[in-house]
Amino acid sequence: MPTFATEPSASAFVQVRSWLTTAPLGALAELACRAGYLARGFIYLSIGAMAVAAALDLTPKAEGSRGVLETWANWPFGVLLLWLIGLGLYAFAGWRLLQSVFDADRQGASLKAIGSRAGQAISGVVYGALGISVFGLIDTLAGFTETDDQARTRQTVAKVLDLPGGELLIAAAGLFILGAGVGNIIQVFGRDFCKRLACEEAVRKWAPWVGRAGYLGRGVAFLPVGGLMLMAGLKARSGEATGMGGALQMMEAQPFGDALLILVAIGLIAFGVFALIEARYRRMAVEEVIG
Repeated sequence: MPTFATEPSASAFVQVRSWLTTAPLGALAELACRAGYLARGFIYLSIGAMAVAAALDLTPKAEGSRGVLETWANWPFGVLLLWLIGLGLYAFAGWRLLQSVFDADRQGASLKAIGSRAGQAISGVVYGALGISVFGLIDTLAGFTETDDQARTRQTVAKVLDLPGGELLIAAAGLFILGAGVGNIIQVFGRDFCKRLACEEAVRKWAPWVGRAGYLGRGVAFLPVGGLMLMAGLKARSGEATGMGGALQMMEAQPFGDALLILVAIGLIAFGVFALIEARYRRMAVEEVIG
C-alpha cells in the first residue's frame, strides 16, 4: 500500500488527501505516528533554543523537556500547545510499540535487532511517561513554577531509591542512559541516515548532516545525565542525579562552557530538525502491522 512518504515528488496535501480516501484507517494511524515525530522534534528544538539563550545570557538557565513545558504554559494558547504535544507523545510511544513489539521496521530477530527493538521499547515507555506528565501538568498548571526540572528529577530518584532494590534500578537507568549516549555518538559514524527516508535527491544531500549533528549533540548531552544517574544509584544519593537541563547547566559552568553549551545546543536543535524530516519522509509500514 502506498504511504505518505513513498511519493516525494507529490505535494504533501495531495498525498494525504488521496491516502485518506483509499485507506483511511492506515492513513490516520500513520499520520498519528508522524505527529509523534513532530512532537519529539518540537521538544528538542525548544531545549536547544533555550540552551543557546542561556549561553547568551538571554534566559536564566538551560532547561530539559519538563522545563520547556513550563515555558510553553506561559505562551499564548500554551495549554492548547501542551495538549497537542501530549497527544503527539502518546502517538510516538505507540509508534515505538509498533517498532519494538510488531517489528514495524522489519529488523528481524538477530541479536542486533533485538537490542535495537529493546531500546525502542524503553524509548516508548519514556515518551509515554512524558506524555502522561504533560497532562498532569495541565491539570496543575498553577504549580508549574514550584520546582524546577532538576529538582523534579531528584525527587523522582529519591522515591525510587526508597524502593527495595532502588539503588540497582537507578544505577541500571544510569547505565542505559550512558549506553544511549554512546549509541547516539556511534550512529554518527555508522548509520545511513537516509536509509528509511523516501525523499527527493536534494533533501538527501543535506539531511544526513543534520542527522549526524543531531545525534552527536544528543549523545553528548546524555553522557553526563547517565553518569550522574549511575553515581546516584551507586551512592544511594538522589542529590547526585540530574536531568538534561541540569546536565546542560553543568556544561555551561565548565571552562569555555558557553561555547560548549552552544555547540551541544546546536546539535539538539539539529536533532529536532531531523525529527521533523522523519515526520515528513520516514517510511512507515503502519498499515501492514495493524492491518
